Amino acid sequence: VQLVDSGGGLVQPGGSLRLSCAASGFTLPFPFRTRETNWYRQAPGKERELVATINSSGAGTNFGDSVKGRFTVSRDNDKNTVYLQMNSLKPEDTAVYYCNAPYFGGSIWGQGTQVTVSS
Repeated sequence: VQLVDSGGGLVQPGGSLRLSCAASGFTLPFPFRTRETNWYRQAPGKERELVATINSSGAGTNFGDSVKGRFTVSRDNDKNTVYLQMNSLKPEDTAVYYCNAPYFGGSIWGQGTQVTVSS
């Protein structure tokens, strides 16, 4: 069972990136399409912060105050993938971004992908 985060990189302020979280190995009775999924981020010296949440169908989303209006989250359950579209990026968005999903009473974390916003 794993989540693989990808799509990070170096981007200038005001730019955009799309992160992906690809799931594999989630079996019945909890296939990935039934899992609410979260994106977190952690900057050096700071606590991990919840950035976005998407419910299992993709119809319900929530965002942290610091990213509202700039980030969107979506999922393609046929591809077992959740996406985080990040627009109008700011230097303070620099962090390692992780996806996370509950599974059998615990949770699964991606390995993280680095996002650096700098000119």
